[in-house]
Amino acid sequence: MNILITNDDGIRANGIIELAKAMSNIANVYVVAPESQRSATGHAITIHSPIMVNEEFIADNIKAYSISGTPADCVKLGIEGILKDIHIDLVLSGINNGPNLGTDVIYSGTASAAIEGLVQNKPSIAISYNEFNVNRETYKNASMHVVKIVENVKDKLDMLDDCILNVNIPNKEIKGTKITVLGERKYENVMEERYSPYGKRYFWIGGKIKNIEQVENNDIDCVEEGYISITPVNIDMTNKNKVNYIKNLNIF
Repeated sequence: MNILITNDDGIRANGIIELAKAMSNIANVYVVAPESQRSATGHAITIHSPIMVNEEFIADNIKAYSISGTPADCVKLGIEGILKDIHIDLVLSGINNGPNLGTDVIYSGTASAAIEGLVQNKPSIAISYNEFNVNRETYKNASMHVVKIVENVKDKLDMLDDCILNVNIPNKEIKGTKITVLGERKYENVMEERYSPYGKRYFWIGGKIKNIEQVENNDIDCVEEGYISITPVNIDMTNKNKVNYIKNLNIF
């Protein structure tokens, strides 16, 4: 297999380095990742400035490139430009520094990079770890679970012709794996208003996660209970239940 690996934490992040090394034991690995931190950029692409490319070193048997663009740029440029002469069989995005659970996938550069893989007609998987700022050994262990997932699906990749897999790995003893649906993430105290020493007004976006009742078999509860969550996510945002309803209103 030829696997393209990207992320939104940057080319030097521990998660992508350990994932690339682990996957290189079972596949030909190519890395195209942002040159710096690009978390929460969603599916943004760069169209008003050039995208600079640099060769990087991760390991002897891995071709790696950093670019000045976004996670979605990495996949688009990787497949259509840098690696255009190589048939990519699978796109992996991660391992992300922190979870991408529930409705947070809308903002996630990690998930969006995998979705760009889907746009490019490539089977794609986004992988995140449910803790921030962990060491390489932790990501090395997490990568072993990703290797197992890839080996389990490599002969069934056609199931990813209309969706990606959004994978979240718990930061505790792993009890197993569950196929889940996206839960709901809500935050409180999201906007913190401050003033600079010169009186300039500014805001920090953050907030504390609210505890809310979730739908059955959701990814958030699954990870909290110690299971790897695997959620099929597609990009058809049409609310099909409302199409005929709105037609029948005769307001347009």
